[in-house]
Amino acid sequence: MRSREDKNWELIGDVLAAESSGKSPRLFSSRRTLFGIPSALDQELEALSNRAAEEAAVAKGLQPAGMGAPAAAPEDSWRAPQKAHQVQHPLEPVFDEHSRVLVLGTMPSPKSRETGFYYNHPQNRFWRAMAALFDEELPKTNDEKRALCLRHGIALWDVLAECTIKGASDGSIADAVPNDISWLLGKAPIEAIFCTGAKAAELYGKLCEPLTHMAATRLPSTSPANAATSLPQLIEAYQAILPYCR
Repeated sequence: MRSREDKNWELIGDVLAAESSGKSPRLFSSRRTLFGIPSALDQELEALSNRAAEEAAVAKGLQPAGMGAPAAAPEDSWRAPQKAHQVQHPLEPVFDEHSRVLVLGTMPSPKSRETGFYYNHPQNRFWRAMAALFDEELPKTNDEKRALCLRHGIALWDVLAECTIKGASDGSIADAVPNDISWLLGKAPIEAIFCTGAKAAELYGKLCEPLTHMAATRLPSTSPANAATSLPQLIEAYQAILPYCR
């Protein structure tokens, strides 16, 4: 003779099968009231159901509501993990015959590559810092940003011509191939080089300085990922470029 537990498990299987097929809208309350399943089992089944719902929401690009997610979860917490991609630098360097200071990042972010100019993520603070340094209005278009740099003798480029990277994560960079910084130094009267962030400075020192024979000064990253550095602190740090600007 089958025990009550055997019957319960048989009924559970029927309910799960019905729910999987979309034929049953009823969830755990029906299992509890009809089958008398122990509360520990209820919790385990509910956790499994929640995980399945979360996975379905992630697949659809939605953030589930009421799933018990922490209130302080980052806005990207429901996005699928980014994969590393081989990326080639798509932007021309910004410079002219008056450029005396070269500012280098690592590699343009996905948003910068999409919009066609440097530091173009809407939360990147580079352009706010530049506007404050020169007491100018915040440039909005790519042409306005380029004009600001050239007006003050600033050249823009990046350390890398190619690399493998996950999104905009400098920490994930691999297979790095440097830009020909020496070529640019032969085209413009650059007197000082600054790198925006630790990774840019590290890669420049390793891959470029042996060829340029010009050391670079590390500045804090203006990326939103560098939340520990405030905008006033960035503005103060970037004053280091002013002696070379017009």
